[in-house]
Amino acid sequence: MKLSEKKATLSFSDGSNPVEFPVYQGTVGPDVVDIRKLYGQTGMFTYDPGFMSTASCESAITYIDGDKGQLLYRGYPIEQLAVNCDFMETSYLLLNGELPNAAQKADFNHQVTYHTMVNEQMQFFLRGFRRDAHPMAIMTGLVGAMAAFYHDSTDITNPEHRHISAIRLIAKMPTLVAMTYKYSQGQPFIYPQNDLSYTGNFLRMMFATPCEDYKVNDVVERALDRIFILHADHEQNASTSTVRLCGSSGTNPFAAIAAGVACLWGPAHGGANEACLNMLEQIQANGGIAKVGEFMEQVKDKESGVRLMGFGHRVYKNYDPRAKLMQETCKEVLTALGLENDPLFKLAMELERIALEDPYFVERKLYPNVDFYSGIVQRAIGIPTSLFTAIFALARTVGWVAQWNEMISDPAYKIGRPRQLFTGDTARDVVEIAKR
Repeated sequence: MKLSEKKATLSFSDGSNPVEFPVYQGTVGPDVVDIRKLYGQTGMFTYDPGFMSTASCESAITYIDGDKGQLLYRGYPIEQLAVNCDFMETSYLLLNGELPNAAQKADFNHQVTYHTMVNEQMQFFLRGFRRDAHPMAIMTGLVGAMAAFYHDSTDITNPEHRHISAIRLIAKMPTLVAMTYKYSQGQPFIYPQNDLSYTGNFLRMMFATPCEDYKVNDVVERALDRIFILHADHEQNASTSTVRLCGSSGTNPFAAIAAGVACLWGPAHGGANEACLNMLEQIQANGGIAKVGEFMEQVKDKESGVRLMGFGHRVYKNYDPRAKLMQETCKEVLTALGLENDPLFKLAMELERIALEDPYFVERKLYPNVDFYSGIVQRAIGIPTSLFTAIFALARTVGWVAQWNEMISDPAYKIGRPRQLFTGDTARDVVEIAKR
């Protein structure tokens, strides 16, 4: 970051002396006021619930311009990456800052591919869960348990340990998600196969059985790979901030990523695509496309309690660039699988049409987000709704790892310690129990 010539001045209405703070400039985006010395100079904190106006770190990984509907990974537009690169290239970019050349890509693919197997004892750990447990409950436990199975790479001060941990996390997440699914179905686990791509391997581990192998559909493979790319990172969102905050204590990367998995489980974050598909299925059950207009009127009525899922975003105030790509992918998959007349997709298109034309939604900038179509794609592929968030975690792992590694490598990083505005009781004495 670059120190700006201008400074920010905080003045007080009671006549106290004003205080100046330095202003820093990033390569793009708003300037930031450095308030690190605020408490020392004034005895006050800032108050910013949800960190709506607070930059918690310096990062060079991902940039979002919500007004323009722009998402950049290391400077590259998401639209270009999703069309011209695969998930392994995108992962390399997020981790290393540049897209790989042919030799670097081949080496990275090899490293990831030959770490996809998990310790055999993890099967026994997995079998301790109920078969009907939510996949995210299981994934939180499995990812955290990796520190027990791979404790030879938990020294965060060692760059080699950080590298091998990153490779292990990226490589083993598809295996763990597939194992979680197979366990819930009462089916045997399918081991990874080294001659398949990252995404093709995951699809085979999900849907193959010992009695019948699974032939990967090229269109489905590319669609899921695109979903992985679109979800790989998204700046300082709730789960990424959780990974950074957890990692700031010096804990091992597996524990930090497990914290991210737990945060992602929330319906306001990673569970949004599951909630969106549930909404579409409910509309279909209540009358289908003929009832879409009535449903949208209920959404506009605050007293109805009806919510429109898959629209709007905390950051984007324009069309989510990922949603446009996801809509195209959705059409490709449904056509390839002979599901072009899928009623839920038709419902989604009608909802989008109304939202983009109705002044109520236009004024509130409620555009479709990436969750709106990704659930339909995953459903068409055969992935159960309960597993959607685990797929999200699989894709986001590379972003979490890149953000964690960036923080650990920053000599200025400190353990996270937010402040508070205390509104509880002041100091008081304990009264003995007989007199309370």
